[in-house]
Amino acid sequence: MRSREYDLQFRDRAARIRTWGLILLSLAALLWIWCAVLLMMPYEADTSGKTDYRSPAHCEARLFTDRGTANHGLQEGNYCANERDWPEALAVLGASVPLSTVGVGLFTIGTVTRRMSAHGEAMRELDKLAEGRDG
Repeated sequence: MRSREYDLQFRDRAARIRTWGLILLSLAALLWIWCAVLLMMPYEADTSGKTDYRSPAHCEARLFTDRGTANHGLQEGNYCANERDWPEALAVLGASVPLSTVGVGLFTIGTVTRRMSAHGEAMRELDKLAEGRDG
């Protein structure tokens, strides 16, 4: 195998590694968006089966509430307390941490590998030009 062919295959592998990094970072971003929706958007709690009154309870956003709708909950007869709980949002956020860590690592490795390969090729071309002038 010639060195140019090997270098092109090397760059292709680096590009695939970088692409996997971008995919993992995109998945982590989706999890961050999901966590933000869970914490910042108002929601409705299902009351069916709990009373004869079947309309959903309107609940404030979990992060922005300053009343007891999200924190005191069932003691006061509010159905919002257990609908969107903090552990669920934190689990989503926690799942994004390994994805983003591995994604950043793969993206960085792929990018640096491609740049180093291009740098090596440029140095070989400069050496060839310098040898051509000397000879």
